[in-house]
Amino acid sequence: MDAVRVALLREVLAGTEWVQATRRFAGALRSSVAPHRGGLLLVGSAAYEPWHLAAHLDDEAAWSGLPELSPTLVRHRVPGGAPAHLAVGLGRLEAAGRGETLLVVAPGAPGAGLLERVHDARRNGATVLALDGGDRDLHALAHDALAAPPAPPAGTAAAPADLDLDTVQHLVSAAAGENCLPPSRGRRRFRDRLARLADQLTAPPPPRW
Repeated sequence: MDAVRVALLREVLAGTEWVQATRRFAGALRSSVAPHRGGLLLVGSAAYEPWHLAAHLDDEAAWSGLPELSPTLVRHRVPGGAPAHLAVGLGRLEAAGRGETLLVVAPGAPGAGLLERVHDARRNGATVLALDGGDRDLHALAHDALAAPPAPPAGTAAAPADLDLDTVQHLVSAAAGENCLPPSRGRRRFRDRLARLADQLTAPPPPRW
């Protein structure tokens, strides 16, 4: 989802809690990683790998000049021959500690094994953030959390402002880069940044993912 689509989505969501909520969570993410100049670990559940969010955060890190937003994707299963930046297994969480941020993204239950590792990381001093479907056990471990709304019942048409976890991730990653801007000069400042990002989309930095 590019910057123009994010802007259009925010217009649709105007008047709901989601624009402010995703910006608030993005601010928590940025303020957690910025003082330590990095150390962002991103992990999903065994059934859900947030590689798309990893790619968007990596892009935002490059475009916004905040390299600390570039995450290390921690994987439950590392396929043979994976490049180094995609070959980080769950053992990395055992070494997580003070000065590092662990962002857990999971649409469903994260699983007892992952929760245990998240608990250990928090006990060792890592900041834990959760972006998920509202799992109580995960939220109990997180310093900050944002839950995407549940999917509408089968056969029910979604309202225009209904979001899923993937859309929430797009809003959070976009806001994480925006939050590094100097004090706003009003709507013109936003339009200037939107135009800049649109230009950059035509020649993005070489992808890592």
